[in-house]
Amino acid sequence: MLAAFIKAAHPDLAATVTLTEITDPVRLRKKSGDDLATAAGTLVSKARGKARLKNGEFVGIAVHEDMDACPGPAYDTARKLVSNALAKATGASSSVYALAAAESEAWLLLFPKAFTLYRSSWRIPAAWQGKDTGRRQTPKEDLEEILISPRFRESDGPEIVTAALNHGLLVEPQGSNRSYQEFVADISGWDVPRLSSR
Repeated sequence: MLAAFIKAAHPDLAATVTLTEITDPVRLRKKSGDDLATAAGTLVSKARGKARLKNGEFVGIAVHEDMDACPGPAYDTARKLVSNALAKATGASSSVYALAAAESEAWLLLFPKAFTLYRSSWRIPAAWQGKDTGRRQTPKEDLEEILISPRFRESDGPEIVTAALNHGLLVEPQGSNRSYQEFVADISGWDVPRLSSR
């Protein structure tokens, strides 16, 4: 999902670099102090290793994690601490911490037409559209209750985002979500790297 969001928010960056996924479960927001620094360093080291395996240069890392809560003081603290830890671990390279509030499904709700593009039987209620999706406490469970033929599953998320990307919907969110807006602002600020030829 994050790759599709990056492609929409910063197409020049996505066209210049190879996006590579690390599927390790990330629980950075629950760590602090030395534990957070170590975990961030380990994740960045894995990303650097993947770049080497592909005979490429490491230019940065974007880390996604669900907040499991709406924006507030805990969100602000986690975002600041983890962003700082990732920045320190990456050094001169770029980093972005995509902390979705409350869950990634809240970001999906910004693109209601994408659900119908993915499954013609799915419709997001009009009452849900144009709202602050970051205020929805349990977006995944809410979707599971209304999208029942077939039932929405977490694994549908990447397909929904891909449909939104392919139809140009990701550039025009319907509603707001502070965590999504902060992610887009952060990733949009990345310089497009000039990679040395090998």
